Amino acid sequence: MEAVQTRMRLAKALSLLGVVVAFGVIMMGAWTRLEDAGLGCPDWPGCYGHMLVPDSATALARFPHAPLDAGKAWFEMVHRYLAGGLGLLVLGLAWLAWRLRHVPGYPVRISLVLLVLIILQGAFGAFTVTLRLWPQVVTLHLIGGMSIMLLFLWLHLRQRQIVSQPWWSARLARLSWPGGLWLFAIAILAGQLMLGGWTSSNYAGIACQGVPSCNGLWWPSMDWGEGFHLTQSIGPSYLHGKLHAEARTAIHMAHRLGAVLLGISLLMLMWRYRHDATLRPFVGLVIGAYALQAGLGIANVLFWLPLGLALAHTAGAALLVLAMTAAVWRAASRPRSLLTRPPGIEPEKEWVNA
Repeated sequence: MEAVQTRMRLAKALSLLGVVVAFGVIMMGAWTRLEDAGLGCPDWPGCYGHMLVPDSATALARFPHAPLDAGKAWFEMVHRYLAGGLGLLVLGLAWLAWRLRHVPGYPVRISLVLLVLIILQGAFGAFTVTLRLWPQVVTLHLIGGMSIMLLFLWLHLRQRQIVSQPWWSARLARLSWPGGLWLFAIAILAGQLMLGGWTSSNYAGIACQGVPSCNGLWWPSMDWGEGFHLTQSIGPSYLHGKLHAEARTAIHMAHRLGAVLLGISLLMLMWRYRHDATLRPFVGLVIGAYALQAGLGIANVLFWLPLGLALAHTAGAALLVLAMTAAVWRAASRPRSLLTRPPGIEPEKEWVNA
């Protein structure tokens, strides 16, 4: 039993560490992209055939058509090192899930989903380089990172819930879906994250000048078909984007409209739970994260996307995802009924302490 407790404590610690490292990987990926370092290494998983950035002569001999920029190459490689560390964390949690599979309620499936996602994320990382920053892949790479981060948090919360209960009451840990309004808000948030990734990967962040108008107009000229042409051909390189101004304006405006719709959905949640003392603080946390993110988005437009604010906007998106995950968890894990303790079971028989 002591071995089970030790593994549970280790799994809890690793899942929490995973949230932190996943956040760091997301931020390093954003920094790499904003520094135009996404193609700092022309190959994958190494850099010019090496696991460390080589000297210029070695790089030129291997890739004569891709001159080495050591600064950009190191940005890309640090991002890969962090992502590799995240992969090791996922492997460790998958191994622990297998060892703990007989513990009532242990989230083995979540651990396995994380393992599948980290493998897919590695593939997206490779495609980001080999397909030369193709916007579809870059966007999916961002969404994959956010998904891994929220699953780490969900796994950690699930583990805390399991170990805080005696083995005989594991049924209390069952979750129930909180309702359609939550599903609506989650869907809008997911769509807004995709729009954010699409805006960034197509370099449309400053396609509109001014807030709330865009280039002096409430409804500027936009090319929606080209802006959201998802089957566009794979070009030689999408660094700095390939779309014309009206297509980028359409993407930027879609992102703004998505932000408004997300705000409405969150206000609906706040109104729905305004008298619920259990959920109101969590919904308030989501509203606060949204307000911060909206403010950062406006600041990025007004100040022409400076590096610090652009990074803060990515961090704000990650914090909003974490806040929403915590709120959904709280709504889903509220007990619907109290179970009666079976006769003959005493509190000291608990298999692990809270």
